[in-house]
Order: sequence, then C-alpha cells, then structure tokens
Amino acid sequence: MKVNSAAQKELAQAEKQLESFTDSVKTAMEARDLPIQETEKQTQLSSNDLRKAREIYLKPSKTLPDGQKFNEKFRDDWNYQKEYVQFIAEHKELIGDTIEVWCHKFGGVGATFWEVPTNKPVWGPRYLAEQIANKNYHRLVMDETKLVAGDGRTAYYGSMAADSLIQRLDAYPVREATSKFGVRGF
Repeated sequence: MKVNSAAQKELAQAEKQLESFTDSVKTAMEARDLPIQETEKQTQLSSNDLRKAREIYLKPSKTLPDGQKFNEKFRDDWNYQKEYVQFIAEHKELIGDTIEVWCHKFGGVGATFWEVPTNKPVWGPRYLAEQIANKNYHRLVMDETKLVAGDGRTAYYGSMAADSLIQRLDAYPVREATSKFGVRGF
C-alpha cells in the first residue's frame, strides 16, 4: 500500500507519540516506592467466632502437568511452600466473590487451579496465600502540567505517573485477624 509523503510524516509522528506514551507508562510502572492504598478489612472475626468456624481445607479443582522434571535443589523450598496455613482471603473489587486463581510456583510440579471462598478462614498451601496477597495493580494518573508533544495544529499535555498501588485481592493469616498487632506474612 502506498501513502503520500504528508501522510507518511503524520504516521511517523504518531508512531513517535505512541513510543513516548509507552515509555512514560513504563517509567510510571517502575516506581517501586508507591504507597499501597489503605482499605479496611472486610472480615472482622473474634477469637470466639474463629473457634466456632467450620474447618475448610482447600484442594485444587484442576491440575495440569507442565512436562518438566522437578529440580531437587528446590525440594526444601517446595516442602515449605506447600505447607497448609490458615488464612482469610478477600476480594477487594467484587466483595464476597469466590477467588479463582491458577498457581504454578515451581517447575516440574504442575499448575493448579484453586477456587477460594472469601471472608472466612480456610486452610490452603502457603504458595496460594502468598499469590493471592500479591495481587495488586498500579493506579495511573495523568500529570497535566507537562507538554508531551505538539505539532502546528494540536498540542498534547500530560504524562503518565503511577499514583498508588491498589490491592485487588488480599490474604492474611488468621492470627492477624484476631490481633491488632499481627505481623504480615505467612
């Protein structure tokens, strides 16, 4: 397909603008010292409620082999990660919805699909709880003060900046639910 030279120049300029936008998004995403947006816990359980709660042990709904051989150097790490811990999972965006997540922590073990009920204490492997706790995303905002690009007819203002980290899913140990001085981690 042939294009005239004016259209070719506009296409090249649009490509440069797209590249600068992509670069600004990449630099915004690289900001590691962002504050995590604070939200209240959905589940407030007393120690009496925890004693009365039904014991729920999770099992994967599906397991897919990955065709790799397990590296025995990581056997101790794998044994630690597959230990069952008691935790409470929360879905911050769809409150009360079941969390569906695939996990594949180590090669040679296979991928597992989990359906985790929310807002109640459950027992599951440590790697599942950690994966749920690490589900977050960057909230990006436009900074309206900077001139990004402009030509004779138009000017574009703004650059992307990461404002904060939003926790989409969360999981925390049950002992943290009963203690206001609980330590984060499994």
